[in-house]
Amino acid sequence: MQDELNYLAQLAARQRLSRRAFLGRAAALGVAASSASMLLSNAARAAGPIKGGTLRIGMVGGESSDGLDPAAINNQVKGVFARCWGEKLLDVAEDGTLVPYLATEYGASPDAKVWTFKIRKGVTFHNGKELEAEDVRATIERHAGESSRSGALGILGGIDRLEASGDEFIVTLKEPNADLPYLLTDYHLIIQPNGGMDNPEAGIGTGPYNIGSHEPGVREIAARYENYWASDERGHAEQVEIIVINDTAARFAAIQSGQVHLMNRVEPKVVDFIKRLPNVSIQNITGSAHYTFAMQCITPPFDDNDLRLALKYAIDREAILEKILGGYGTVGNDIPVNSAYAYFSEDIEQRVYDPDKAAFHFKKSGHDGPIALQTSDVAFPGAVDAALLFQQSAEQAGIKLDVQRMPGDGYWAEVWNTSPFSASYWIGRPTQDQQYSTAYVSSADWNETRFRRPEFDAKVIAARAELDDVKRKAIYRDMAMMVRDEGGAIIPVFNDWVDAVSNKVGGFTPHPAGELMYGRAPFKCWLQE
Repeated sequence: MQDELNYLAQLAARQRLSRRAFLGRAAALGVAASSASMLLSNAARAAGPIKGGTLRIGMVGGESSDGLDPAAINNQVKGVFARCWGEKLLDVAEDGTLVPYLATEYGASPDAKVWTFKIRKGVTFHNGKELEAEDVRATIERHAGESSRSGALGILGGIDRLEASGDEFIVTLKEPNADLPYLLTDYHLIIQPNGGMDNPEAGIGTGPYNIGSHEPGVREIAARYENYWASDERGHAEQVEIIVINDTAARFAAIQSGQVHLMNRVEPKVVDFIKRLPNVSIQNITGSAHYTFAMQCITPPFDDNDLRLALKYAIDREAILEKILGGYGTVGNDIPVNSAYAYFSEDIEQRVYDPDKAAFHFKKSGHDGPIALQTSDVAFPGAVDAALLFQQSAEQAGIKLDVQRMPGDGYWAEVWNTSPFSASYWIGRPTQDQQYSTAYVSSADWNETRFRRPEFDAKVIAARAELDDVKRKAIYRDMAMMVRDEGGAIIPVFNDWVDAVSNKVGGFTPHPAGELMYGRAPFKCWLQE
């Protein structure tokens, strides 16, 4: 019987037998529907990609103000949709190695100051223009320019000169940087015609999909680009529809009813319910993403380090891990990196909830009165509840937090990186240099804590140039201690990525760098019926 079932499942996976017919034959053989569906799912994965259909994804993170300029990507919907229509030079694989996309080869001078990238031939933009090295040069120039507001500005500050020569793109750095190829995997650095200088909002890239429809805060639709250079590898669905569903209950109802095939940010409180659904699985993986309560170090009362330390000791990290994440994560230590990073120092003492120390530092700061903390449901899963838990634990130290629940629509544009104290969320970056350069270097546009220390900036540069692993790790440890003890980031937990996936979806492989396969699910997955 098992051999017959396997044979039928293979036929169904190759679309030579309908799903309905397969399930009917399986039922006649006395096999439960759930077992038959799992068998079909496994067969479909083994059979490889199937072309066609509309892949629907329910996502939290979209806003009515969302545009298409890659430089301004600051939420999940914008980031995932951009990966449908745009591509970077390189990407990061599940094992942390680099994967070539628009660059086929790369190499550095012996001192790691001059990097050369060979640009792929035979690639066309959606407007018909052929990709050239000059498009790459112009793209990086736009993101690195003095007037840039790009989220990638912080990681591009070390560039001295950019050149395009034939099919080569050449970067000359002011100081050596062994991590430059990893930095160029930043999700903002999508290559556009003429670098997007003409119209960065046009949404024209080299990706497997064109933009079919752009309804900010409602839905994004991508239609397959017929002239895509790697159509055998990516872009299997005929169309991808990303539906913005910021409400947790509504997202759950959408995956339960089959309205969507994939769902991001499954909150722990609904994990068990989803696990009971017969045709949906939970996919989770540990990574570098973390929840943050960001204090701006230059804005009173947060310009006093004793107040910052008081709040760091006043948060019960274990309670947030258990009650907000349901155990799907690890406790944080007010450092934006963890053991997922190669140069992480495991010997740094873990900061724990200590009301007495919190009260001591609070009194020493001289501050009196409530402290406003702004948060929203879209900041991270359970952000409002986490802020209320923070409020309760801080109260035991005599600190009154005024938790202010802000509207989800516009939170990332109007509250985050603007409010003196707000909930934030970071997906993490492939390297420590990229994480620190994006959010902690003094000049970084996304320095949400306004942590501005020349000594820290100097260590960032020194770590980039250091090729001795032991010495480099020591520098990163010094940096971690500075951020932990003097910075404005309260990082209570690192979360697992938790997605919900219909058994109608093939090709889903969790990626430690981000949800929905690090944003690849729309173009790497396929529909099995």
